[in-house]
Amino acid sequence: MNAIRPLAMDETQLEAVVTQALEEAGRAGATAAEAVVSIDNGLAVAVRLGEVETLEYHRDKGLGLTLYFGQRKGNASTADFRPEAVREAVAAAAAIARHTAEDPYSGLADAERMARGYPDLDLDHPWALEPEAAIELARSCEDAARGVDQRINNSEGASVNTYRGTVVYGNTHGFIGGYTGTRHSLSCSVVAEQDGGMQRDYWYTDSRHPAQLDSAEHVGHETARRTLRRLGARKLSTRQAPVVIEADLARGFIGHFVGAIRGGALYRKSSFLLDQLGQSVFPSFMQIEEQPHLPGALGSSPFDGEGVATTQRELVRDGVLQGYVLDSYSARRLGMETTGNAGGVHNLTVKPGEHDLAGLLREMGTGLLVTELIGHGINMVTGDYSRGAAGFWVENGELCYPVEEITIAGNLKEMFQGVVAVGNDLDARGNIRTGSILLDRVTIAGES
Repeated sequence: MNAIRPLAMDETQLEAVVTQALEEAGRAGATAAEAVVSIDNGLAVAVRLGEVETLEYHRDKGLGLTLYFGQRKGNASTADFRPEAVREAVAAAAAIARHTAEDPYSGLADAERMARGYPDLDLDHPWALEPEAAIELARSCEDAARGVDQRINNSEGASVNTYRGTVVYGNTHGFIGGYTGTRHSLSCSVVAEQDGGMQRDYWYTDSRHPAQLDSAEHVGHETARRTLRRLGARKLSTRQAPVVIEADLARGFIGHFVGAIRGGALYRKSSFLLDQLGQSVFPSFMQIEEQPHLPGALGSSPFDGEGVATTQRELVRDGVLQGYVLDSYSARRLGMETTGNAGGVHNLTVKPGEHDLAGLLREMGTGLLVTELIGHGINMVTGDYSRGAAGFWVENGELCYPVEEITIAGNLKEMFQGVVAVGNDLDARGNIRTGSILLDRVTIAGES
């Protein structure tokens, strides 16, 4: 078998496809248009109990078009880049636009906001990984986990993934830009049994650069450690107590904050943080910043999905909300300007505190360390929060015993205000980067 082949088209060739699409849009009578074209490929390998379960190559490409006729718009897409196919897609988008209602807020992002120059963000690090080598890497990861302790008697498998893709965006403001990026990962999940009780857990490593991935042995050993420590889990009685949310889960906690300040939720008036701009939403020590130009980071991007230049900015300064997360459409609905977030946030970073996870547990003293969250019991209109959880009961800053079959509940607005500390164990595996988070008091629902 061969390693992943180079991308079938380079950035210059993709720019030519976008240029043709925009020219065709003009010939079709569109007053404005935008087009995005992407091409990617990758390899995914999964093994379980030493046997190959899946080995998948993928190749994907696509062209998405939006044509504007005044303030009516139409969308179309195609995976065929031949000139005649592009013309057909443009004709389809034009036909749709002619039958849609006018929307006074529709249109391209403002021309002056386009990313006219941007740095090399060091996003492209291909991995010339042969399938046989990927299989052996996954096997060695799983073997490392299974070999730690005889109580680990089953496995959900280990997987290796490698991806490389190029995206080019252009519009009739004269903007056209693109970049190539990679993402690689290695993960493992195993099952352990003791006294008739079974537990599972997982771990993974994720990076744009293969050389920056943790070793297969490290991922396997961490998977085993996390699984074994859950054996002998107990239930808790219902109570209120402080809670530490482990860093990889704290990303989701901060993600709820991002969801509440997104333009769509705000103009629909379906957010518990409505009209909070300039108000204190976290304690005064909290700082949250968007850092879209970090070299090699997973959330880095020179421009957003509308060609708008991404910029470093504060979302929360000294606990006070400084800005929203807006694309051009939601910004117009709110009478504001886009923040360059069409497609999401870019390396949203919560400023770390002075303590690592162990230090946060000592600061908490007695309470709950949450290492797993289950379900989606969140009302973004009211902020009411209720999710199944598992983790560890902590006393005197030390883990006492694992707990399961509990629910943690509260109101997100109050939970944000109740942040006591943020750890320095920054988890950078995504668009949101944060350490573990200590909350002052959360309702824990368990046995009566």
